[in-house]
Amino acid sequence: MNTNGFSDMLYRNAWARFATGIAVISSTEPNGSFHGMTANSVISVSLDPPLALVSIAHERNSYSYVKISGRFGLSILNENQKNVAEFFSLSVENRPKIQNFETGILGDSSVITGALAAMDCRVTNEYVEGDHSLFIANVQNFEITDGDPLIWFDGQFGRFYSGGDVKTGF
Repeated sequence: MNTNGFSDMLYRNAWARFATGIAVISSTEPNGSFHGMTANSVISVSLDPPLALVSIAHERNSYSYVKISGRFGLSILNENQKNVAEFFSLSVENRPKIQNFETGILGDSSVITGALAAMDCRVTNEYVEGDHSLFIANVQNFEITDGDPLIWFDGQFGRFYSGGDVKTGF
């Protein structure tokens, strides 16, 4: 579909055509509890030094926790962690009381146990753009595991299968 008009929904739908991996950006609440949010707006910025970028809306709780602490964990989810992505995509008040996944500590950051990759990140810069802040962070520790990624495409979670096939809506 081509359009010359611009609307928020059409713009959102255009970006839905971009398949991305799914990550959880994690931080620590003032009471010491694990806090996370599902995100697909994360990128590698640099290898030397190792830098990552996350984009967080100002109205999200995660924004204030990352801003205050100057740290975040970044967990890139595997295909079997759809439940984790769904859990952290809900507002805090709508999340189930029982979580069926584990969290751990990597360096100075909380992360999701068993993620494809987990990173311990220290914020080096914040850039305010629109209703979001872009946090650039030095990756101080990381770990990787084997597996296939959980992906997001056209408003659905999906799986990438070796051979190039993508399956959504599972």
